[in-house]
Amino acid sequence: MSALIKVEGLTRVFDVSKPWLNRVIERKPRALLTAVSDVSFEIEENSVYALVGESGSGKSTIGKIMVGLVPPSKGKVEVDGVDLATEKDNAKVEAVRAEIQMIFQDPYASLNPRWRVRNIIAEPVAAKGGDTKGLAEKLLEQVGLSAADASKYPHEFSGGQRQRICIARALASNPKIIVCDEPTSALDVSVQSQVLNLMTDLREELGLTYLFISHDLTVVQHMADKIGVLYLGRLVEEAPRDRLFSAPKHPYTQMLFDAAPRMDAFGREVEPPKGEIPDAINPPPGCAFHPRCPIAIDRCRTERPLMRPIGDTRVACHRAE
Repeated sequence: MSALIKVEGLTRVFDVSKPWLNRVIERKPRALLTAVSDVSFEIEENSVYALVGESGSGKSTIGKIMVGLVPPSKGKVEVDGVDLATEKDNAKVEAVRAEIQMIFQDPYASLNPRWRVRNIIAEPVAAKGGDTKGLAEKLLEQVGLSAADASKYPHEFSGGQRQRICIARALASNPKIIVCDEPTSALDVSVQSQVLNLMTDLREELGLTYLFISHDLTVVQHMADKIGVLYLGRLVEEAPRDRLFSAPKHPYTQMLFDAAPRMDAFGREVEPPKGEIPDAINPPPGCAFHPRCPIAIDRCRTERPLMRPIGDTRVACHRAE
């Protein structure tokens, strides 16, 4: 399989400083928050690549960079060989952007409450001047709703139905790639499974490629072909799904798995994760995970580990073996 998306050295820094005059009076320097730090990975066509990690690890920022909502500070995102940040040919960039859609975490917040569902779903096509006749009704039936729902407003639906409307809107422009930013985290468990099964069916039927962002390991295990684990904006481990779940190499990945609830482990004694995620404005030197790592050595505190292959896993850890 060929790589449809190539992310190389992706970095995003946000300036979160106080206003200039406040800084002068208080004699404080600028505050720069590194949300994503030198992340590289590839996504093959018609596959699901999942990004997992704690809140604040940079998952959503990578998703927003990929769809063009946030520009990168450094590095590049190539889709079908086109670098979205530096490509000068606007027609090429527009053609590639039209192939990418996003499903947001909160389905209600991402739907215009004043618009009927028909207009919401058809908007991506209408914005390009395309034919929208009957489009919403067809897509609503494709995602398991009724064509009659096209005349309703978003507040008339449940959470799971709203997420289906968001999926229908994402499919309207016939995309190749869908970025899913925690698409089931606001839904209850039974509705989660319906939405995930729908997304799996649509992937097989339409040949879609997903970047799936989640902190729920059970959802990721159900959906992903390959998984990247993020910590403080850095990719610390990447492996095929089965390999990662059977033999995680990075201490942070092992900590995530130990902390996750399991149906077969009632009564087990597990130490809760130690420490907190460090401040992204003043990250620790060396490996970002070393203040919480049970096997850290002096080298971990001074030298940032690079991603390196161990079998079919890539891991950023000096002591992964």
